[in-house]
Amino acid sequence: MNLDDLPPVEVMWEGKFVRALRRGKWEYASRARDIGAVVILAEFEGKVILVDQPRVAPDCRCIELPAGLVGDLDPSATVEATAIKELEEETGFTAERVERLGEFYASPGMLSEGFTIVRAHGVTKIGDGGGDEHEDINVHLVPRAEVANFIEQKRAEGFGVDAKLLLLLNF
Repeated sequence: MNLDDLPPVEVMWEGKFVRALRRGKWEYASRARDIGAVVILAEFEGKVILVDQPRVAPDCRCIELPAGLVGDLDPSATVEATAIKELEEETGFTAERVERLGEFYASPGMLSEGFTIVRAHGVTKIGDGGGDEHEDINVHLVPRAEVANFIEQKRAEGFGVDAKLLLLLNF
């Protein structure tokens, strides 16, 4: 397949945050309005900061790295500012700075959504976290050496596991 030979993208439907697209015989989903995403790798006192929250699509609570949408409320928002805002809101931690580690695609066979992974530096505790009034987030501080066991324990409890946690597992 040569991408240049495909017809233009057709929007099948679009909601506030998601749209379904078709290009030739290929159907896929994307974020609406050029919204991006940031995923935050943060540690505090030698422990990885993880969160769990209910997720509608898989119909369960999921273990994840802290993350957020870039440009959903403010189209001029930056990855770095959003990362710090989301880290504070979701976890109760802040960072002196964030370092971009790269851009990735979650499921390129089905989604055009990409995300930027950042590493937080100078992490300090400033509050309780838990998300905003529309979120139900629990914060977990997990020693790096215990991440695999923690994930398996949560999976046994019925939690879903975000694929981005593969970053923390040594296969």
